[in-house]
Amino acid sequence: MTEGSLGAPTRHPIPWQEESYYDEEALDLELRRVFDICHGCRRCFNLCDSFPQLFDLIDESPNEEVEDLSAGDIKNVVDSCTLCDMCFMVKCPYVPPHEFDLDFPHLMLRHRAVENRNGKTGFVDKQLAEIDRNAAVAGTLSGAANWASKGSNGVTRGILESVAGIDKRAHLPPFQEVPLTHKHVGHGPVANAAAPAFGRKAAIYATCYGNFNDQTAGKAALDVLSHNGVQTRVEYPACCGMPKLENGDLPAVASSAEQVAAFFEPIIDEGFDIVALTPSCALMMKFEWPLILPDNAVVKKLALATRDLSEYIVEIAKEKGLVPIDEMKAEIGIHFACHSRAQNMGPKAMEMLKLIPGAKPSITERCSGHGGKWGIFKENFDKAVKVGRPAARAVSKGDPDYMVSECPLAGPHLRQIMESGGQKDLPARIGHPIELLAKAYGF
Repeated sequence: MTEGSLGAPTRHPIPWQEESYYDEEALDLELRRVFDICHGCRRCFNLCDSFPQLFDLIDESPNEEVEDLSAGDIKNVVDSCTLCDMCFMVKCPYVPPHEFDLDFPHLMLRHRAVENRNGKTGFVDKQLAEIDRNAAVAGTLSGAANWASKGSNGVTRGILESVAGIDKRAHLPPFQEVPLTHKHVGHGPVANAAAPAFGRKAAIYATCYGNFNDQTAGKAALDVLSHNGVQTRVEYPACCGMPKLENGDLPAVASSAEQVAAFFEPIIDEGFDIVALTPSCALMMKFEWPLILPDNAVVKKLALATRDLSEYIVEIAKEKGLVPIDEMKAEIGIHFACHSRAQNMGPKAMEMLKLIPGAKPSITERCSGHGGKWGIFKENFDKAVKVGRPAARAVSKGDPDYMVSECPLAGPHLRQIMESGGQKDLPARIGHPIELLAKAYGF
């Protein structure tokens, strides 16, 4: 048996609408088959907590066999998976079309889908995944919500930890009173006919985080694109469903995909590219949704029209060129986010920042450890810090002038790791790399 395959890696559609997908006996057999292969390979030992936990459980079992694992052991491995996709994308030699046919993240997703169907998804997990509802409430009461969730508020954060299990040390993003879509209605600034990208049109998918929490990257994207002649508009029909994917709630994710795709279809027909502010959302739209709804032509249409923000800037630069950028002599540490890597498009943040004269970007390809909502829970927070510590060390090596990450959750988490480790001269912010391009333009 050889490692790897002569064919390019591929992924199967997720058969969540078939009854056999939820067969618990068949799922258990498949889990043990895959775990046995992983135990013999161990290439993913340093990716996340799932793999070292799996290897230790088998090594410490009576016969050192996967058959020794209990259902509880298997659940612990599944619960430690953050669906970052790195094992599938960068490590595993046995992904399809190899005959072993391994897709570890989608197997973890299947286990969660079975749990979700059986009513075993945790109450707090389910409530946190109701992003649009939560944002509507928290935005209306942003002053009180942000006061209560602030890390320095020991009383309310202690209560939140006791009631909801959200670690009082974990960074929680503040909410904006006014969504980004309400601040930038319509087509934005009139495009400059002399700019190189005049004639292109981009609909910015604000994403839940960019719309309701941190709007800095969205504002920077609008400034940079408009400055280069791109006609822009900001839209937010609904959440992409990534938090519900983490819960295994595939019917809800499919519903989100149908809703968002239907909203964007006429906009695509008007000639707009769809540009996602957040890598996780771009990953959902470009790759996960077409696997969940493989026969939906509108979802496929959206997938083909969608670009990650950094990817879009680089695409314009290669095809049309950019308006000349002022020199910025700066060392820049880039955290290459997992869901940027999982889009299989290359390090676009690195390419984008190299467009700035005088900039010297360096890249770190390590997980921040946050893992969506996984890292904020008390049972996971210390693991999230442990997993992210190598990335924090690497991205801050040499005391760069700026540090950036395309993942809006990774940036604050990495900064928090640096702060807890006693690191001095911390950056005020680890934001999206588009912010530095906007800064170089003088915005």
